[in-house]
Amino acid sequence: MSRLLTSCLVLAALALAPAPAAAQDHGFSISLGYFALRGEDSRPAGDVLNADRCIGVDFLCEPLLFEVSDFNGATISGEYLFGLGEYTEIGFGVGFQQRTVPSVYELVERPDGSEIEQDLKLRVVPLTATIKLVPTGRTASFQPYVGAGIAALFWRYSEVGEFVDPRDFSIFRDSFRADGTEAAPIIFGGVRAPIGGNVMLGGELRYHWAEADLPTEEFQGDVIDLGGLTLQANLTWRF
Repeated sequence: MSRLLTSCLVLAALALAPAPAAAQDHGFSISLGYFALRGEDSRPAGDVLNADRCIGVDFLCEPLLFEVSDFNGATISGEYLFGLGEYTEIGFGVGFQQRTVPSVYELVERPDGSEIEQDLKLRVVPLTATIKLVPTGRTASFQPYVGAGIAALFWRYSEVGEFVDPRDFSIFRDSFRADGTEAAPIIFGGVRAPIGGNVMLGGELRYHWAEADLPTEEFQGDVIDLGGLTLQANLTWRF
């Protein structure tokens, strides 16, 4: 987190540094998108979503029936933008993504044949600091861009419902929760164009990396991979 704070302070200093009068424009962007977690084969050893399905574990395990892709879903974010000359822009933003995935045991049922059900829930609120390069210039009619930055991911993961003890197949009801904050590097690229007045419409691909530790006494896995790809459309107002 100290590296994250240092990076944010550097970007804030750049934002407040004197710039030519013509380049002192600001902006605000709203984005709606779709976030996809890293797939099963890309996740680290001990990842809880793989471990819950008994993938890559070396202990007695009863698999839950769901897919990693079930956690993919909609995102929303807002970002305040600062122009630094004709070709550079920095931004500070906040986003929100949450997904609840229902699951059941794949191989075990109740004595009456009914399913043993749980809800798995992942919520992530990223605070981001980014710097963007616009090769064609920030006043051009067509503006491709690339950038990088860092995020503080405020995350929460929970498993709530009924569970099976693999040692004796007894069924018990419980809830397991973990949360924290992780630093995540970001890279992104996109394109935007003015659509009238000071309004711009654009699209962007953004990728970030992060892993968070989980308490092993509560979860099957000891980490959760929070990384993935976001595809989003954005609407920007410049002033």
